[in-house]
Amino acid sequence: MEKGRTHIVGAGLAGLSAALTSVEGGRAVTLYEGAQHAGGRCRSYFDSRLGCTIDNGNHLVLSGNRSVARYLKRAGAEDALEKAPEARFPFYDVESGERWEVVMNDGPVPTWIFDRNKRPKGVSLAEMLRAGRLLLAGDRHTVAELCGEEGLATERFLEPMAVAVVNLPPRLASAKLLRATALEAWRDGRLARPMFAPQGLGAALIEPALAALKEKGGDIQYGRLLSRLEQEDGRVTALHFVRGDAIKVGREDRVVLALPPHRLADILPDAQAPSESASILNAHFRLADPSALAGKPKLLGLTRSLTQWIFLKGDIVSLTVSAAEYIEGSTEKEKALLTRLWRESVAALGLPENTSYEAARLVREKRATFLQTPDNAARRPSQRTKLSNLFLAGDFVDTGLPATIEGAVRSGERAAQLAA
Repeated sequence: MEKGRTHIVGAGLAGLSAALTSVEGGRAVTLYEGAQHAGGRCRSYFDSRLGCTIDNGNHLVLSGNRSVARYLKRAGAEDALEKAPEARFPFYDVESGERWEVVMNDGPVPTWIFDRNKRPKGVSLAEMLRAGRLLLAGDRHTVAELCGEEGLATERFLEPMAVAVVNLPPRLASAKLLRATALEAWRDGRLARPMFAPQGLGAALIEPALAALKEKGGDIQYGRLLSRLEQEDGRVTALHFVRGDAIKVGREDRVVLALPPHRLADILPDAQAPSESASILNAHFRLADPSALAGKPKLLGLTRSLTQWIFLKGDIVSLTVSAAEYIEGSTEKEKALLTRLWRESVAALGLPENTSYEAARLVREKRATFLQTPDNAARRPSQRTKLSNLFLAGDFVDTGLPATIEGAVRSGERAAQLAA
């Protein structure tokens, strides 16, 4: 019996994951994207001001992200990401000038928390054990309610992780979502090693997936902005686009909507997609003398600063300010903001004070993630819908994971499996 075609709307990571999983399962696939490029919020592009290709945002993949690993295998790009040799996370405190490293040991027992040289500087064992209350998280807990809003353990461990993973400060962040990442990736140093994309996110995660889909007969159509679904007898019967002919959906066909929440709300109001969002601010600096970065860590966490994480990518210093609307100073005018961010970078990286950059770019992603509070996390839509042949994908659907690359990829994987 012929399996039919899976129509996937949205070519971000969730849509690409759904497409790769579907073709692996033997289904024909058509992928529709409203823009003229794939990748959504995870892509690379040439920036004329910097004169080079940059990622539109900084995303951290860990070695324990098993859905990402399967995605890369399906794309034939298992080696697209470089794995760090150990789960080592250097930090710098901007106000005090202190430096330390969090070094997670390999193995199922987290012995690193008992070693003061491997846990955050100045944090006692008792404070780390209190932070472990995160594992008791229920649906209604914030990180701060469980683990405390003040203290060095929060400031030097939980807050950097909460803003990086849940894109909210501990007082607002869903403890259950942070717990999910802790159980999947932090419980063993072998699962918590950072994975880097040396040629950018597009080259690692997007281009190989598109090439694999084309090779396997997938049909990819750009400039196809969905306007509405036609429904009959409890199923989708046609897709209507702003431009081009409507696409009939056959009896054996399936539809996966991999749209951002604000777009899904227009197309399928019954899904009750989260309407509130949280932003991320990224700054990219291209150095006049890239040799100054030799020997510096590729990933560096900052505390008591506007900057939270620094990523080094060749001659580019990229900074991330997650939950930007909750961070004082993140709304300053561009020139003042760049000056402040660069000053923090120079200090954190240990560069000479007169180190300069050739060009800089600020990128604000206003809808980087849905607002991952306990209330919103509890309202995430199911991947199944009231329509028998329609399924949802996206980092905001109920995968149990936060809105990360791993969450997006897993949502697409599961949507394709439901639609098989």
